[in-house]
Amino acid sequence: MHSNIHLLLHHQRAAELAARTSAAAALPRKHHLRVQLGWLLVELGLRLAEQAPRRQARLA
Repeated sequence: MHSNIHLLLHHQRAAELAARTSAAAALPRKHHLRVQLGWLLVELGLRLAEQAPRRQARLA
């Protein structure tokens, strides 16, 4: 990918994230906490799902 295109895409994505952040800051405090808790539970679930399966003990 051409470096100028990469830089342009980076700036566009940064602008999108900044817009989302300002929109989230405008949410009522109660709703904001609910969203944070929801994402925390999603992250926890994904971490639990990513754990390696337990190995069975081997008998000698």
